[in-house]
Amino acid sequence: MESILGKYAPYFYALLRIVAGLMFAMHGSQKLLGIPGDQPGMPIASMMGFAGIVELVGGLLIAFGLFTSIAAFIASGEMAVAFFMAHFPKGPLPILNQGELAVLYCFLFLYIAAHGAGIWSIDAIRKPRTAVTY
Repeated sequence: MESILGKYAPYFYALLRIVAGLMFAMHGSQKLLGIPGDQPGMPIASMMGFAGIVELVGGLLIAFGLFTSIAAFIASGEMAVAFFMAHFPKGPLPILNQGELAVLYCFLFLYIAAHGAGIWSIDAIRKPRTAVTY
């Protein structure tokens, strides 16, 4: 028996993808432009600048559902690199090394990469529909 909310799963997934993508994009805009926040942006020709580009562009692609699997896979990899470069040297446990968000984004984006965009996405519009045959 399907759960009561099971029929809404595609909509909840779409909301998860959109919100996660927009939040990730804000991390990128903060690194590149200092917005939101009051810190100046990072130079583009730096590791943090590159991370900001991946986060801003990748987050928007994920949120809008365009090239979602590729963008999410790259974002997942960036978060794995961020964890091991910035957090792991402080200790292996994310709860103690402030790496929780990097780990969470890494695995969330890995799931999105495997699942694809789903409904409410440009990828769904671009995908040709196949006829159902019986």
